[in-house]
Amino acid sequence: MSVFSFLGDLLSGIANVIDPVFGDSAAAVAVIVFTLLVRLSLHPLARAAVRGEKARAELAPQLAELQRKHKGNPEKLQRAMTDLYKETGSSPLAGCGPVLLQLPVFMVMYRLFSGHDHDLLDHTLGAAQLGDRWADALGNGGMFGAEGLVYVTLFAVIAAVATWSFLQTRRLAAVAARKREEAQAADQASRKTSGKKAAAKSAAPESPLSPETMAGITKWMPLLAFGTLVTAAVVPLAAGLYLATTTAWTVAERGYLRRERPLPAEAIGSTG
Repeated sequence: MSVFSFLGDLLSGIANVIDPVFGDSAAAVAVIVFTLLVRLSLHPLARAAVRGEKARAELAPQLAELQRKHKGNPEKLQRAMTDLYKETGSSPLAGCGPVLLQLPVFMVMYRLFSGHDHDLLDHTLGAAQLGDRWADALGNGGMFGAEGLVYVTLFAVIAAVATWSFLQTRRLAAVAARKREEAQAADQASRKTSGKKAAAKSAAPESPLSPETMAGITKWMPLLAFGTLVTAAVVPLAAGLYLATTTAWTVAERGYLRRERPLPAEAIGSTG
């Protein structure tokens, strides 16, 4: 049995169970349920990713010191940073697990609804078939036709989630910037008061990234959330449902985990 047949049969099985409730839209709801199950299975990795973000934030002073020590020698700096990560059991790629593991699932979902001979292609969400794309809806009634309205609703959901993610990321970045400014102001006041070089030790740790790089990340990272809109516009409707569901889960999960395990200020400005 191919992976496409397995996924198709799984979605059909879920659709058959919920068909008495959702009728013609049962297959579309099955895609959403399947996505939620995938994300639920990856939740332990998401928790580990947040722990990794916190660990990297706690390493920020040591990373900054390594940068000062090995300035102009990128090879030694890379080795020193690798050794530090090994000693502390952390990794700069700790947050990539959930994203990387979802890619094969999304690709299989995309291929399944992109021409494979399966009954799911005939199922609909409203007036739109799960295997159709936005271009098909535009050619059959236009943006506000029966099919087009399904996509308009999907895009509205994705845009709302992306906007929420954008605002939250900008808010967290602003909080982090304010805390860094307060720490710098306190350090300057301490130096003026004591007049001792030792006061420099109480300074807020420098970011491992340059101010210009941090400013660029802070400016552009939140906008990446809107890239999902572009993808949803060119993939089959079923894949768009997967994207909308997984994006909404990511935003909700991230907010919950960060509320449960707050990140230090050093981490807030560099994570989205």
